[in-house]
This record gives sequence, structure tokens and C-alpha cells, in this order.
Amino acid sequence: MTHIALKPLLAIAAAVTLSAAALPAYAGKTVDTIKARGQLSCGVNTGLAGFSQADTAGNWSGLDADFCKVLAAVILNDASKVKWVPLNSQQRLPALQSGEIDVLSRNTTFTLTRDASLGLHITAPLYYDGQGFMVPAKSGIKDVRQLKGQTICVLSGSTTEKNLADFSRANNLGFRPVVFESLDALIGAYFGGRCVGYTTDASGLASVRNKEAKNPKDHVILPTLISKEPLGPMVRRGDDEWFAIVKWVIYGLLEAEEYGITRANVDSMKATSQDPAVQRILGSTEDTGKLLGLDRDWMVRAIKTSGNYGEMFERNLGPKSAIGLPRGLNNQWNQGGLMYADPIR
Repeated sequence: MTHIALKPLLAIAAAVTLSAAALPAYAGKTVDTIKARGQLSCGVNTGLAGFSQADTAGNWSGLDADFCKVLAAVILNDASKVKWVPLNSQQRLPALQSGEIDVLSRNTTFTLTRDASLGLHITAPLYYDGQGFMVPAKSGIKDVRQLKGQTICVLSGSTTEKNLADFSRANNLGFRPVVFESLDALIGAYFGGRCVGYTTDASGLASVRNKEAKNPKDHVILPTLISKEPLGPMVRRGDDEWFAIVKWVIYGLLEAEEYGITRANVDSMKATSQDPAVQRILGSTEDTGKLLGLDRDWMVRAIKTSGNYGEMFERNLGPKSAIGLPRGLNNQWNQGGLMYADPIR
């Protein structure tokens, strides 16, 4: 009797679930604010080549900057509608907490403290990194342990400073940190010979070496990494809809690469592809956008703006770029890397 009585209830529950799934979602109060303002307010680095940097005309480029443009295209149908807010390491998290910016896309490490105690949400990694060390080639230093007792330039207000202290203590290396609040001051001190080594994320070292060194070959990035540094966008807590949009745009760019959808072929694939996954990503069959409070072409605009994730990486950071970094951990999951997108379905 109980089993028979449950059947109508299960049928009703299934009908309610399907009905709810068919309804368009609300995009959230942050999206309402962005649309009313007519701009996405995006927190970026004050100048880190390959991630976010402005040229003399005020045009921003880099992996993090590209992601801001993608979000603007998704929300406002115009990748140029970005209010750029350059922030140093001390300013970045308070700016997001206070509502000065809608999203922080500024080579920021995901940690438990930042996710659980600051009123912020981590989304999904845009870049997997690790903290490294750079030294002058003429120093002859080949291993980080040869820096025992030496001065190390490090930026304050970052996970880098704590990682340096932890590694030094755990390995009895007695590093002598020289701490700076300004990246410009730190760079000037290192290249001026005030510190024997400079530590930050390995990608940041490569960027600074390429941009600031008179001859990049005069400086060596040591092979040892002392930390895990998953970098990606962050948003404020309290708007789950906005959090979901930012996260799924990242996954969409990764899935686009996995299925071979590029900036050049996105229109043709939307029109002709018979692959069900491609059809879902591009909205040619199912309208996944309505589940996020967006239209069905949300990923088409994202891909047209900056290409898929692989295109963004190669243009800004890859071996043929000025930064010249290997794909490494940032390869797709099926190519030996860590980039694994939750499926759009």
C-alpha cells in the first residue's frame, strides 16, 4: 500500500522538477547593477604582462583582462564595456568586499581563508601556478637551497610572503626577506642588486623578466616551486547567480577548447556541428543560457570575444608570446594537465 501511494507523489515531484527546470533563471542583483551602470567593474593587476596590463593608449590585454572582456560580452553584449580598476595586492580584496568592483580577475590565489572568512567566493582556476625564485645568472645559483641566508625580495600582503617564511623555516634556510608594498619598488630593488633573489608566482617572474630586465637572459628562474597557486577570479558572497555565471563562463571556455570550438569557427560549428555537446555549448539545440539568466548565445559571444581557453593562453602566455611559458599544468585534463571543466549540460 505504501509503495502504491508513493507513485503519485513521485510523479508530482518529477513534474514540479521538470517545470522548474524549464523556467528561466534570474541572473542576480550584481548583473542588474552591471546592466544599470552599463559597465562591468573589473579589478585587475596594476601591470603584469600576460595577465593584465594596459598599453599607452589604455588598452588592456592579458589572460585576466581577456576574461573581463568575455564577461562584459556575455552580460552586456559588448566586450568594450569594462571599467578597469587597477589594484595592488593590498587593495584587491577590500575593493571586492566593499563593492567597488563586481569581479576580481587579478592573478589571485585561491585559499581556504580567502574563500571561507572574507565574505568572498572563489570561482574556478584560470591558471595553475606555483611560487618560484629568480636570481641573476651571474650568481651561479642553480638551486633554491643555495639561497640559504640570502636576501629575498618579496611583496607584502600576498600569500607569497607567508610561503617564503614557511619554506625557509621548514628547511632551515634562514632567508632574509626584504618586503615591499609596491611592485615597482620591489622590481627596482631586485634589478638594482639589493636582493640576491626575487620570489613570486613563476608566471609573474617570467612576466617581470621579459618586461623589466635589460637582457632577460641575465636572469634565471630556478626550477623549484615551493607552493600550489591556483589563480582565478573571485566574487562577493551573497549573489549565487553571479557566482554561477562567472564560474560557468570559465568552464565554457575550457569546454570550447576541448571540443575544438574557436573564435574562427564558432559560427560554422553552431550552424553545422552534429555533436550534441557542441550543440549544447553553442545553444543550437538546448538553451543553457536561461538556466543562468542569460540568453542562448552567451557562449557564442564569449568565444567570439577572446577565443577558447587555449587561444587565450597561447596569445597571452604561451611559447610564441612575449612571456613564452609552456602550457604545463594548464593543459586540458586529457592532455596531461589540470584543466577539467564541469560539463555544460
